[in-house]
Amino acid sequence: MLRSYLPAIVFVGLGTLIGGLFVVANTYLGPKRRVRLQAKRMPYECGLPSEIRQGFRFGISFYLIAMLFILFDIETIFLYPVAVELRSFGTFALSEMIVFVVLLAVAFVYVWRRGALDW
Repeated sequence: MLRSYLPAIVFVGLGTLIGGLFVVANTYLGPKRRVRLQAKRMPYECGLPSEIRQGFRFGISFYLIAMLFILFDIETIFLYPVAVELRSFGTFALSEMIVFVVLLAVAFVYVWRRGALDW
């Protein structure tokens, strides 16, 4: 049983070892100077100022684009296994995927007509 897990254990061990070596090398070989400017020490958050007040609200287009991304990302997740193993799944899986893609196409046309994709 250990032989079946041995490659995974070796892979995880090598990854941990190499990651640790990079951390140690950065500690000893990296720059040691301190940054004096306060602006350089602050994190950069996608062009937004770091001092966002509590009640800051994003526009609705941000949420629409995020939902569309999730929708079409899930489509890819469902289509890939069926495409790889279509022969073993049979025609039932093919017909289900055709229905799924048609429903997503209808949703895409709806969102497109509503103007969610207009920048």
